[in-house]
Amino acid sequence: MKSLSDISLFLFDMDGTLYLGEKLFPFTKELLRAIRESGRNYLYITNNSSKGASDYVKKLARLGIAAAEDEFVTSAQATAKYLRENLSEKKFFVMGTESLKSEFTKSGLTVAEEADEADAVVLGFDTELTFKKLDDVCRLLATKPDIPYIATHPDMVCPTEYGSVPDCGSFIDMIYNAVKRRPVIIGKPEPEMIILAAERGGAPLTRTAVVGDRLYTDVKSGVNAGAVSVLVLSGETSREDAAKSDVLPDFILGDAGEIIPCLTEAAK
Repeated sequence: MKSLSDISLFLFDMDGTLYLGEKLFPFTKELLRAIRESGRNYLYITNNSSKGASDYVKKLARLGIAAAEDEFVTSAQATAKYLRENLSEKKFFVMGTESLKSEFTKSGLTVAEEADEADAVVLGFDTELTFKKLDDVCRLLATKPDIPYIATHPDMVCPTEYGSVPDCGSFIDMIYNAVKRRPVIIGKPEPEMIILAAERGGAPLTRTAVVGDRLYTDVKSGVNAGAVSVLVLSGETSREDAAKSDVLPDFILGDAGEIIPCLTEAAK
């Protein structure tokens, strides 16, 4: 039987798990401190490809948590790795933020300034979206049926303090409605990010826990990677949603703060 006291590496989704928008959950600082004091480790994982690791360092600093860039594993990083390994010779039209484009160029990839220069398309959570970008993506996909098409992640919405806004998955559906094409998806629920994070954290997948508030991304990525999966009910998913889902987490917690007693139990 699996036990959270056996975990040596925790992979935390952030929004909805450790904070909500700009509001840190009351347990977060104590939880992170307790993990390190118990001799364990944690990393942050996020599907949000609109921001780079440096942006998250700044955000956590605003919330009172010190962090380093190498503590973050993002869908942008995982996508860049996939593109380097499979499509390195391509020139990419990126429907994404300047931060996402910068992540790609830092990784040695070529980002097309104009759609007509591109021979591959990447879709991210574009908080700088314009209709021209949508039009360019649809034109490329419609006129070049064999052009590679990749998306950083499939999240339908991004949580905010007031509710939700459309995320990359909603953009995927919108484009599908226009051109009837769907992309290769890299981020959660695919296992690549979890495998990358476990390697960085130096832990076997059997002693790695993926902790998040979404069944179809966070929990499913843990299941797909062979890690321990932990659903928290502090964000998008309700207990009723979990009861109806065919994605089965190893643990369901009210919030991530319920991990703290497990660390104490292990110490005893």
